Amino acid sequence: MNIRRLLLDVDKASAHPSLVELAAAIDGIDGVEALNIVVTEIDIETMDMDVTIEGNNLDYDKIVEAIESAGAVVHSLDEIVVGSKILEHVESQR
Repeated sequence: MNIRRLLLDVDKASAHPSLVELAAAIDGIDGVEALNIVVTEIDIETMDMDVTIEGNNLDYDKIVEAIESAGAVVHSLDEIVVGSKILEHVESQR
C-alpha cells in the first residue's frame, strides 16, 4: 500500500522536543518528502499539533516510532491518503 499523506494529532511537552527536533526526527524517515507542523493548542505543560506528512510509501509505524523516540506522542491518525496520486478532501454538500 502506497501511503502518500498522513495527518497526525500529536502532543508533546512544552519544553522538549523543540519543533525543529521533532521535524528532524520525522524528516529522517525514508519516503518523507515534506512535512508541516502546526501548533493547535498550548497550555502550561503541553503543546498540541497537527502534523501533515507527504511522500511515497510512507511507513506509518516508523513515523510513529520516530515521533515517540523524539519525546512526543501520537494521539490519532486523522487523515490518510493512499494510491498513485494525492486525492484532496472534498467537503460534502449536505
